[in-house]
Amino acid sequence: MIKKFLIFLGIYTVVVSVSLGNNRRMVLVEAESFEVKGGWVLDQQFIDQMGSPFLMAHGMGKPVADASTSVTIPEKGIWHVYVRTWNWCAPWKTEEKPGRFHLSVNGKRLDNELGLGEKWDWEYAGTIEIKERRNRIALHDLTGFNGRCDAILFSKEKEVQIPNEGEQMYKFRKKLLGFTGQPINGGTYDMVVVGAGTAGLGAAIKGAREGLKVALIHNRPVPGGNNSVEVRVVASGGLNLMPYPRLGDVIGEIKNVYRRPAHVDSVIAAEKNLSFFPNMHLFDLEKKENKITSVTARDIESNVETIFYAPIFVDCTGDGNIGFLAGAEYRVGREMRGETRETLAPERPDNMVLGTSLTWWSKDVGHATPFPECKWAIQFTEESCEKVTRGSNWWETGFLYDQVNEAEFIRDYLFRAIYGNWAFLKNKSKDKADYANLDLEALFYVAGKRESRRLMGDILLTQQDTEGAYVKYDDAFVTCTYDLDQHFPTPKNSFFFPGEEFISTMKHYFNDLGTPRRYLREDQVIPPFRIPYRCLYSKNVDNLFMAGRNISVTHIVLSATRVQETTGMMGELVGIASSLCKKYNCTPREVYKFHLKELESKIK
Repeated sequence: MIKKFLIFLGIYTVVVSVSLGNNRRMVLVEAESFEVKGGWVLDQQFIDQMGSPFLMAHGMGKPVADASTSVTIPEKGIWHVYVRTWNWCAPWKTEEKPGRFHLSVNGKRLDNELGLGEKWDWEYAGTIEIKERRNRIALHDLTGFNGRCDAILFSKEKEVQIPNEGEQMYKFRKKLLGFTGQPINGGTYDMVVVGAGTAGLGAAIKGAREGLKVALIHNRPVPGGNNSVEVRVVASGGLNLMPYPRLGDVIGEIKNVYRRPAHVDSVIAAEKNLSFFPNMHLFDLEKKENKITSVTARDIESNVETIFYAPIFVDCTGDGNIGFLAGAEYRVGREMRGETRETLAPERPDNMVLGTSLTWWSKDVGHATPFPECKWAIQFTEESCEKVTRGSNWWETGFLYDQVNEAEFIRDYLFRAIYGNWAFLKNKSKDKADYANLDLEALFYVAGKRESRRLMGDILLTQQDTEGAYVKYDDAFVTCTYDLDQHFPTPKNSFFFPGEEFISTMKHYFNDLGTPRRYLREDQVIPPFRIPYRCLYSKNVDNLFMAGRNISVTHIVLSATRVQETTGMMGELVGIASSLCKKYNCTPREVYKFHLKELESKIK
């Protein structure tokens, strides 16, 4: 049995103490387990990079209400307090530190401001005299600009060595938490789907309706992914298209999740064969030879670990997390023209990807409202600023960055761009009177990613496969009605912020009929192009399907296939194919080899 495991830096969400010698000398509090979160939000996007969910003071320039919780301190006397945090603007060497906050114990504010360090690390908050076993701690935000707290450590000794990275950190915090037991057995399923975006919802719901026992694991509190209330990307594409009109039934039923979250919840709950596990982050899996045998997920707040068994797994994580853990072959960035023969590909391969976006908007409140100068943010002039009152998918960045391992940096850079632009419009623009009565009403902190890892299947779909009124593959079932949509920084943005762009433009490429794909008739027999089934399973992990933006296509083709109605249909096809895997006790590849006609009959 081969086990693949990711080591995280800080992972447990409970309050515990550890015995050193005969006395308990340390107490650890995980911020994500706070009983009262106040105005602080739970941010779990970067667990795989910094090690843990954390609380963030996302006040859009207005200090948020305190977060607080109770903690048992086993011994009276003087205790030293450390907080794992950092100055999130440290990568840009700004003098001002926007995420400052204080910690208080039993109403007494400790001496040192927090959120000052250059990386995630333990900052010294000060000392406190503990007089009772039961105590109350609270986080006091000072700025409203995204201060963040991962964990709090009480220690009887001041000069204590606290591991902060890698396996040492993992073992230290595991020991503090007294975690020695095995994960809860979550059961055996016919199919385990990880990621409840439109692709994952399509796969899980369709699989359940085909009679499969399905587990759907999702590391956010709500389903929908980029289409959820937390990101609000409108689902694009086309559904129920000939000659496979049954693909799209599920996604059509739940289309635009963020507009009808209660409806989507009821659809999930109505599926008796489907078990939904929100707020569960996949971090571990086991393999035997070339097959995954189980995956393990951890509850983001309670720390309860659960292991799930199945013969079939579906990676709808977007980032290809299951595939990465399982050793699946994958690609990142743009292929070179010499390899793929794509006319839109660059001459040399590079790491450029489609970027990440944040949505924001303002509201006229009927009276003048202030906004801080934000000297730590990007600084603008009349020429470089964006004179807008809202932003959506065109506020996009991270084109040349690692969208997985630098995800926090990318998201935070968008914070600096949006806050800095708004501060200029409100305080320094010659048109500032036009913005006087406008207040920031929303700025989403959950980033909308477009591209990261793409898992390789038996076919790598290229630009040539999208061109011409013909169908090249016998398993080309999922119709893509969106045109190739390459994103690049705008010339203006590149001029003022070379290499650090955050405003994009979209360049659409039409098919050879001269018509944008999304405007072709839905009843047209020959579609713009179709995605083969063989793009939807891993070429080297025998029981792994994928659906979403992590399928086996080139960077160029991903620009069309990533839209959410299309990814939802991918999921539906995978759900049907999984039922055939169960029926014939076979692999996804064997469905293609031996049962393709039956698969096709189920979508006509």
